Amino acid sequence: MTTAATALSVRGLAKTYPGTTALSGVDLDIAAGEIHALAGGNGSGKSTLVKVLAGVERADPGGTVTIGGQQFPADRLGPDLARAAGLRFVHQDAGVFEDMTVEENLALGRGYPTGAGGRVRWARLRARTAELIERYEIGALPSTRVGTLRPASRTMLAIARALQDCDDGTARRGVLVLDEPTAALPRHEAELLLSTLRRLAAAGWAVLFISHHLVETLHLVDRVSVLRDGRLAATADANDLDEQKLITLIVGRPLDRVFPDAADSVGDRPVLEVAGLSVGPLRDVSFTLAQGEVLGVAGLLGSGRSTLLRSLFGEVARSTGRVTLDGVPLRARTPAQAMAAGIAYVPEDRGRDAALPDLPLRENLSAATISVYWRALRMARRAERRDAGRLLHEFRVKAGSPEQPLATLSGGNQQKVILARWLRRDPRLLLLDEPTQGVDVGARADIYRTLRAAVDAGTSVLLVASDVEELARVSDRVLVLRGGRVAAQLRPPHLNPATLTELTYLTDKEPAR
Repeated sequence: MTTAATALSVRGLAKTYPGTTALSGVDLDIAAGEIHALAGGNGSGKSTLVKVLAGVERADPGGTVTIGGQQFPADRLGPDLARAAGLRFVHQDAGVFEDMTVEENLALGRGYPTGAGGRVRWARLRARTAELIERYEIGALPSTRVGTLRPASRTMLAIARALQDCDDGTARRGVLVLDEPTAALPRHEAELLLSTLRRLAAAGWAVLFISHHLVETLHLVDRVSVLRDGRLAATADANDLDEQKLITLIVGRPLDRVFPDAADSVGDRPVLEVAGLSVGPLRDVSFTLAQGEVLGVAGLLGSGRSTLLRSLFGEVARSTGRVTLDGVPLRARTPAQAMAAGIAYVPEDRGRDAALPDLPLRENLSAATISVYWRALRMARRAERRDAGRLLHEFRVKAGSPEQPLATLSGGNQQKVILARWLRRDPRLLLLDEPTQGVDVGARADIYRTLRAAVDAGTSVLLVASDVEELARVSDRVLVLRGGRVAAQLRPPHLNPATLTELTYLTDKEPAR
């Protein structure tokens, strides 16, 4: 444990919502120059603690927050006070403005450079933006509209915006708080961020880091504090922990297996047949998916992984190719037609494309089955509420009531709700795009246990995931997409993370092994 001065000290922090205690008497200390991890399962209180520190949520009266020797009542912290005291944040929701350019987003975090008469000095702004783009490898021009950037680049932009006034070594050292910053980042960009955090810590900044990637966390941080059910369960030096010990602290018990056993046998009859599919970046893609099979899809960003799922769900029109489902040509040109054919889809961007955050859990769960409750020109609310309660219990969703807004749940519990919405339809084909992105190890185990039960009941799954270990452990077979084509296909015993990584990163000039 470092002996440097304490940069952030939290005492007796509490936060309650109607029917829910999110934080209860939390104490936390972070030293200057330390990278400190905050770990815990979904719903443990991590994001709530960050929101309280940022002044986005008001703490209950009684707790205190001390920043750089200045003590504040926890319930008095607001965004301006937190920033003035030296706190900087990158939240799980990156908070970038998609209709604005990269340079405009960065200017919102620091201000526009002005000259005589208050006129904006655009040349200076573009030069400053270009420097940040290069430093953080954002992959854009200053004039690029943010909405056209991939999720990873938007995350890096949010990080650059938070750090731009403290990364030149001249600003007063403070505390940088990052909530799941690497969740949507490929390995190269994640490592770039981690190296930046190490450099900031070496310069005297305190870093509070939240990530569900446990191995990444243990390799990066000095100490780990674990929240469980809103309380501080433990604080330990990272050198004294390994992945299994940390998992035990997070869930409160040993978790022997995150991934369930694969099916004993996969059916011989193909449920899905794809031949010569071309759409977007995909070129002449062909494969089959058997009944009760989990077929993984590996590939770098831009390889066409998500486009494949979206085309099968009727969101993107295919250029050429033939697709059959249960031997019948699939001509789904809209999601409604795909649903009628027995297809379900959980997209990568849960917040934008799947969640109804302001609506109650009851309505989120019935969103794909509204016709079941539409009777005599009115909704059968009592039946809808009853079924919602059953689904919340069945899918192990931590919630106080079916009337609770989805936005008040943790990311992992939101994902369980979205899965429950689709699995209640007993789909023939389930399309999953990064289903455990930003989900803790306990919720991940619940999700894959649920998926395995669906597969055993006859559902076939097409699974896209960036985590090669996850793909190798969960899938019965994996396709590797590279350059828009199927470059390789792996089955056990050759299906392992090392081989998947090698085949994914090969260039088209190198032969597949």
